[in-house]
Amino acid sequence: QVQLVESGGGLVQPGGSLRLSCAASGSIFSITVMGWYRQAPGKERELVAHITRGGSTYYADSVKGRFTISRDNAKTTVYLQMNTLKPEDTAAYYCKIVTSNGVAYWGKGTLVTVSS
Repeated sequence: QVQLVESGGGLVQPGGSLRLSCAASGSIFSITVMGWYRQAPGKERELVAHITRGGSTYYADSVKGRFTISRDNAKTTVYLQMNTLKPEDTAAYYCKIVTSNGVAYWGKGTLVTVSS
């Protein structure tokens, strides 16, 4: 069994920053992709950013230049540094990992609210 624990969400003013963390533990086989998704009220869940085992990154156009995804050396914790936050970034943020045997695991989510 794999557990993902997210942290770092909260309330921040427009223009502010937050750093999300997602720590994976349990029966982790080789992780191929670690990523962050978000879901705003009334909207579908969308991919925000991901990082592959080889270190390649992807960002949604809406966050390019403002968000940075990274991971620790053990490659079991993924971070999302979010700068210059906007009200439209308000959403529940979910961590997702995919292992080499093709299984995807999701975290329970952490809420980010950008408001003055």
